[in-house]
Amino acid sequence: MTDADLAFTLATQAGDLLISLQKSGLFDGKLLGKAGDRVANAFIMEALAAQRPADYVLSEEEAANPARLTHSRVWIVDPLDGTREYGEGRTDWAVHIGLAIDGVASIGAVALPGLNVTLSTAAPPAPPPPANKLRMLVSRTRPAAEALAVAASLNATLIPMGSAGAKAMAVLRGEADIYLHSGGQYEWDSCAPIALAHAAGLHTSRIDGSALRYNQPNPYLPDLLICHPDLATRILDLIAQSSHAA
Repeated sequence: MTDADLAFTLATQAGDLLISLQKSGLFDGKLLGKAGDRVANAFIMEALAAQRPADYVLSEEEAANPARLTHSRVWIVDPLDGTREYGEGRTDWAVHIGLAIDGVASIGAVALPGLNVTLSTAAPPAPPPPANKLRMLVSRTRPAAEALAVAASLNATLIPMGSAGAKAMAVLRGEADIYLHSGGQYEWDSCAPIALAHAAGLHTSRIDGSALRYNQPNPYLPDLLICHPDLATRILDLIAQSSHAA
């Protein structure tokens, strides 16, 4: 099984487990979220140990192993991205299975189990061109100041949404044009989505235009930009202007 096929299988199967937990009726709200985090993580960790025993794993739900820093291949996973949305019974949550090779997000799969969809670098979608009136994704609970300022400059429509994976996949699926985030994230929030966005031909970077690097000593990776390449220079210039004004 190729790395891309494995990522797809893990994301899809973990998503099926999470849907089964939702449908069980045994957990409510926050308890459902906690159970989902644990169950999906246990499945992913056991499956990767069986299928890729020589690789290291960085998971949101596990203590980081410093030995990974000397290893070329590191799986970076978020077993349940959007725990709040999952617990609320919404569809904007995801499962992230990413593989960083030499610090680059190289392979990825993002499952959107609430929509019965899994996207993978094995067959990335072809995003459509930007809409005439641009659409920007922002957090449904804490939209970033930079994103709001850029959206105002572009006269873009704001689309509030939950998980980082759901927002990134909305750009790939043609439901939005820009995902700009600066409110704080970690490597597991973006590794799989960035691998997919890059494979689909979209622009991916940090908000200063620099490359996103993974398997770093500190996994905090607070910002990103995903958009059509034709929009990138304009958006990065607006971000820089917004930062200087602040």
